Amino acid sequence: MNQALSPGAAPDTPPRVAMRARLAADELFDLVVIGGGATGLGVALDASLRGYRVALFESHDFASGTSSRSTKLLHGGVRYLAQGNVALVREALAERATVLRIAPHLAQPLPFVMPSYGWWQTPFYGVGLKLYDLMAGRAGLGRTAFLNRRQTLEALPGVNPQGLHGGVQYWDGQFDDARLALALARTAEAAGALVLNYTPVTSVRRLDDAGHPVSELDVSDRFSEEVYKVRARCVVNATGVWVDELRAHSSGAKPQDAPKRMVSPSQGVHVVVDRDFLPGDHALLVPKTRDGRVLFAVPWLGKLVLGTTDTPRQDLPREPDAFAAELDFILNEAGHVLSRPVTKADIRSIWVGLRPLVAPPATTEGGTKVLSREHTIVVDANGLVTVTGGKWTTYRAMAEDVLERCFASALLPRRPGGLSERHTLLGAPAAQAPATPIYAPPGLHLYGTEMQRVLDCPGHDRTLGMGLTEAMVRYAVRQEHAHTVEDVLARRWRALFLDARAAAGMAPEVAAILAQEQVADPALDRFLSLCDHYLPTRTTVCAQKPVDNPKV
Repeated sequence: MNQALSPGAAPDTPPRVAMRARLAADELFDLVVIGGGATGLGVALDASLRGYRVALFESHDFASGTSSRSTKLLHGGVRYLAQGNVALVREALAERATVLRIAPHLAQPLPFVMPSYGWWQTPFYGVGLKLYDLMAGRAGLGRTAFLNRRQTLEALPGVNPQGLHGGVQYWDGQFDDARLALALARTAEAAGALVLNYTPVTSVRRLDDAGHPVSELDVSDRFSEEVYKVRARCVVNATGVWVDELRAHSSGAKPQDAPKRMVSPSQGVHVVVDRDFLPGDHALLVPKTRDGRVLFAVPWLGKLVLGTTDTPRQDLPREPDAFAAELDFILNEAGHVLSRPVTKADIRSIWVGLRPLVAPPATTEGGTKVLSREHTIVVDANGLVTVTGGKWTTYRAMAEDVLERCFASALLPRRPGGLSERHTLLGAPAAQAPATPIYAPPGLHLYGTEMQRVLDCPGHDRTLGMGLTEAMVRYAVRQEHAHTVEDVLARRWRALFLDARAAAGMAPEVAAILAQEQVADPALDRFLSLCDHYLPTRTTVCAQKPVDNPKV
């Protein structure tokens, strides 16, 4: 599924022409970020707001890896509370509030209910969630409430009533991850950053420029096939699960002398079904399934997301497969907690994300469930700054930590920060007006204050399916850096993640519009093949899971 993109596939839109001109001008950047996921985009935005000259390069599309495949939750770390990691919970709660404030059209509070099937569960989990409220303080989204059986059934229509005693309701956040990433990219761009997708960095070298060390990168434009030499005072490696590959490549060391591995990848599988399995406006959380794992059932963009798993794997494919055991776990556990069994025939889409968990030290035992979700920053001898770990909720705090490390290593002159905490993202309304819920079917509301610009594009009255209009497709090409059918139907609009068959049906019309927008190759056939990958067929679900990661 990782086919190369055809040269010439991107239209020469004015923004991309201007960006290429900046690359050709031999500009010395203060900071170059490699990787266009949540972490890299957060770093680019923070640095741009501080006035640094910033460039960000993403080898594929923005958020095309892990950052578009989350469980869609901006959580304060309630699961980490049970581990006693109070510092991480406090940070996540504060950052959750920040994201909800700076992007209210894309991130909003969501009530969760833990159904209790044992008499002890309501008081046991309720006490912990009351502590969660206390730690949140003013950043809290709502008070934890103890529900009786009737209240639980009202909050979770579709939950299994057999043996149900009651439940606990608490609050967390949810969001549209890919569109939030796009908002970060475009906000950084508006702040002066050069932000380009489909521009892989093929080489990183540390040079001496008249007594001042600088890094030189070879950057390739996948569409024009041009290669640019880019110079920067500081380079940040934010490539997610692929950070070790870039570190090894840039170090120039022999394999046996390569830097120690920072990431121990784990994959999470998510299954999408229709909302009628759980038609209410609350999410469901089973904090401990029969084998000790966690199960979510989250309403999102008109569908219901079931997940997630946590399975180690050694390989790093762009499109990971779901393992048969993972799929069975989700369907079986959902069948126990929901009043209707969920079968493979009910699945609208399956997506799999690779998590860049921080690798354990050599003496650590156990699988990925014991690894840290906190981030780690390393500065190599060649000046490359690598950041990995963390989660979407804390992307902004991670960015601040990265820049602090750059200052401490004398790679950048210090400038005051904190601007990203107050700077609203592109599309965010000026006032905190009631927003259409993220769990509602997708629509024009996802553009926030950019709605009128979308309506100004031709075809705003022609719907292609799932709320997507011709005007939205044109806007995606003209303003949102979309170059292929996949860019439009997987990330600018979440059709592939919501209903793969429906996305396949919409794809030819989207490809035709892209062609009208001067896209030479919309990569239609590749996207249709990808749609098959998101369905539970024998070709997409592996029979066996891979061997666990070796000890580091």
